[in-house]
Amino acid sequence: MKIKFSYIFCIIFFFGFIRLSHATHIVGGEIYYDNLGGNNYKIHMKVYRDCYNGIPPLDSPAFVTIFDAGGNVFTTLSLPLLSSTLVPPAINSSCIQAPNTVCVEEGIYETTINLPPLAGGYYIVYQRCCRNGTILNLVNPGGVGTTYWEHIPGPEVVLVNSSPRFKLRPNIFVCNGLQIAFDHSAIDPDGDQLVYSLGSPFNGLDGCCPTVGSSPSAGPQCPVPPAACPSVNTPPPYFSVPFLPPYSSVYPMSSSPAININPVTGFLNGIPNIDGQWVVGVCVKEYRAGILIGTHYRDFQFNVVTCSVTVISAMLDQIQPCSGYTVNFSNQSFGGTVYHWDFGVPSLTNDTSNLTNPIYVYPDSGKYTVTLIANPGKPCSDTSTKTFFIYPLLAPTFTAPPGQCITGNSFNFTVGGSYAPYSTFSWTFGGAAATPSTSTIKNPTGITYSLPGKYPIKVTVKESVCSVIKIDTVIVNKKPNANFDPTLLKLCDPASVTFTNTSATDVPTTYFWQYSDGGTSTLMNPTHVFTPPGVYNVTLTIITNSGCIDTSKFVVNGYVTVNPIPRAGFSFLPTETTIFDPDIYFFDESVGATTWFYTFGDNDTSSMVNPSHHYNNYGDFTVVQTVTNGFGCPDTAVRIVHILPEFRFWIPNCFTPGKQDGLNDIFKPVLIGVKEYEFYIYDRWGECIYHTNDTEGGWDGYYGGHICQQDVYVWLINFKNVVSLRHEQHYGHVTLLK
Repeated sequence: MKIKFSYIFCIIFFFGFIRLSHATHIVGGEIYYDNLGGNNYKIHMKVYRDCYNGIPPLDSPAFVTIFDAGGNVFTTLSLPLLSSTLVPPAINSSCIQAPNTVCVEEGIYETTINLPPLAGGYYIVYQRCCRNGTILNLVNPGGVGTTYWEHIPGPEVVLVNSSPRFKLRPNIFVCNGLQIAFDHSAIDPDGDQLVYSLGSPFNGLDGCCPTVGSSPSAGPQCPVPPAACPSVNTPPPYFSVPFLPPYSSVYPMSSSPAININPVTGFLNGIPNIDGQWVVGVCVKEYRAGILIGTHYRDFQFNVVTCSVTVISAMLDQIQPCSGYTVNFSNQSFGGTVYHWDFGVPSLTNDTSNLTNPIYVYPDSGKYTVTLIANPGKPCSDTSTKTFFIYPLLAPTFTAPPGQCITGNSFNFTVGGSYAPYSTFSWTFGGAAATPSTSTIKNPTGITYSLPGKYPIKVTVKESVCSVIKIDTVIVNKKPNANFDPTLLKLCDPASVTFTNTSATDVPTTYFWQYSDGGTSTLMNPTHVFTPPGVYNVTLTIITNSGCIDTSKFVVNGYVTVNPIPRAGFSFLPTETTIFDPDIYFFDESVGATTWFYTFGDNDTSSMVNPSHHYNNYGDFTVVQTVTNGFGCPDTAVRIVHILPEFRFWIPNCFTPGKQDGLNDIFKPVLIGVKEYEFYIYDRWGECIYHTNDTEGGWDGYYGGHICQQDVYVWLINFKNVVSLRHEQHYGHVTLLK
């Protein structure tokens, strides 16, 4: 079916406190029309204002603009204010006291106009500013205006139509924590089908130009006034008010459960849980012969307030349908002193109780409406109803069978617990690997799997309106497969090998390693030492004893080849000497070596078979010989060389610096076997002109960058004798000759 035109019938509600600072004027309103025949239409408009804080009073007159479908002005109407009345703060309960802080004034505007048929129809528009500044679900609400508009469809959609209108005026307050429970249904003069849903309100004029034709007005909501205000209302399209997240047209106010409307009956419900002002939109679609044909708009303002409630009837929801025929009812009422229960059995008159929390046994299965009256027959009483589903206890159980091996697997499944004889069963066995993959038998048998793995098993047991799902898992184990890294190893004697077990198994497994040298192990990843040289085989056997009983063996012949190692060895001469004769000669005594490498303990090395080495200092030196054979196997031998210290001291008595001929240019002693060395030179006036701690250092005859004069100078030397281990001091004279 082709829809020629869209027509949405919307209500906008503002739930909130009115007696608040910064509140302004607009509370709500609506426009609707009646087709009088002969292209004559009666235009109705209702506008609501806050009569406690509203500034200014209702517009008189109100300027309404009519546009064609292209947004062109067809005409502007000046609607007179026919009447105004205060909206009574009523609510559908005699046990709730109305607040005295709410005042809303309703203004009625009407006129008649001839509108000849026009493709696309007409838009009837009234715009205003501003809303209350304390609305909780809008951004900058004090500067947000409103647009009330109505669309008359063109003859291409429908020839004759009157718009729908609401039967009841909305309550101007609702109670925090109580059901809204309001009939927001509409009537349609043409008998068209109406479908309700939550919608969005529309923005309008702002604080700079609160009405059509007004002068710009600077203020908190208009920091930069325009040069002039519009003389007519703005053409469509119209845009939603700016909701403050997390609120939106589908979640417009804080409510639990969320505010909602029945799409067929127009019954608005939800439990507000925050006092304040809220914007809530409700839309009604008008259908004729299945085609959406028209649009209407209205908004209004409510307060969500903390109400003074004297009596509330309430009962606990049914915890679990299909829980048997005996029901323990829980009274959640407030303010009642006596109670009357009717358990809703149509064929009985004695299915009642006056107990506070009764227990009732139903005679049969079925759907029952339970009624609870708090304070029956008293001036302030309250009634609540709930639907209970009474069926046999539905509490099935299901436990998956133990895992099986992929070889020859076959599973049987059984439902236990409580369920009705007429219950139905629906099984799924985890996917395409299962044969069959589904079943409707209560206790299916012989289910097989083509692949190993974990499979979710789900059974759904249904009983009338109730269903229970049970889920478990079956395991199909793969066959065990013994394995470890098969790379052949060539190692030197003794060969230590750590095995990496790569066997595949899904269940607890026993491991048994066998080595051809007679060794065994039951560890998963053992370490074994192979000796003497030779070729060894390794066998791994794994045994699974549950879930998939099987044995797997993996053998690698010649897995480890153990090669012999050479025997390092050497001697040296002299076995002990002094620093005066520090040359040592080494003689190879190894067996089976093909390469040799010596480290002499003083950072020097050699790869000769029989090397010699000159030591530059005394001490004990660790000499290491490393040899390898043709298999690359090494061995080492270690010996200690002792170089004994010696002491010598001699110093000249003159020198001839400055000639730069390399002969007698430097004055220094000849020293062997000293440490903690200090060498000083003094002139005849006792000034130190040279000092060093380096036994190889000497005085070049210079001081302060100039060669010293020919003269006799005093020298002083301190050191520790490494042979006697005594500190010594020596001094004398030296002659500097030019």
